[in-house]
Amino acid sequence: MKLLLVEDDDLLAESLAETLQDEGYSVDTATRIRVADSLMATEDYALAILDIGLPDGSGLDLLRRWREQGHRLPILALTARDTWEDKVLGLRCGADDYMTKPFHEAELLARLHALLRRQAGGLAQRLTVNEVQLDEQTQKVSTDGATWHSLTATEFRLLRYLMHHPDRVHSKLRLLDQLYTLEQDAPAPNLVEVYIGRLRRRLGKHIIQTRRGQGYVFASR
Repeated sequence: MKLLLVEDDDLLAESLAETLQDEGYSVDTATRIRVADSLMATEDYALAILDIGLPDGSGLDLLRRWREQGHRLPILALTARDTWEDKVLGLRCGADDYMTKPFHEAELLARLHALLRRQAGGLAQRLTVNEVQLDEQTQKVSTDGATWHSLTATEFRLLRYLMHHPDRVHSKLRLLDQLYTLEQDAPAPNLVEVYIGRLRRRLGKHIIQTRRGQGYVFASR
């Protein structure tokens, strides 16, 4: 699951990106509005964290523009402006949640998880598709509800993305795009095959199906 972090404070951006990656997310970072705009137009993000005070313009104007362009992903506004008027304005411009600096990372992660669960249409921290249960907090998977297997960070990101988008054909390039950030060196496309093979050994070959010449499908039934 890929996130966009728009934050001009380099130290804060680096720290927060590392925290999010430890939670199993892939994170692209932008420090300027023009870069954030370009990324939003070309990448597929599950959620954006947007600093309101940016050096090349207003984050609120960017937020309005994204909503006018039809971007419906959850957006968490992050800013030093802490008056109730600022919060109301941020929410009216299209933010789904609003946090002020300084903040506790644990609270930000909890709000982020809540936004993503709401976007997926549920409140449970366990995602269940075709008898496969994924605990998004512990990063463990089960096919019978009794025996749970730990996943590596990459296995978890791949499985979570597939389970959030069942019955869709996902190309290798799309899956790689969700697993790795733009700043990382491009991995070999066959790396997806390796991780799909690992997941199949845990879940069964029938769960993740191959569409020859197209990609992979996580079957919902």
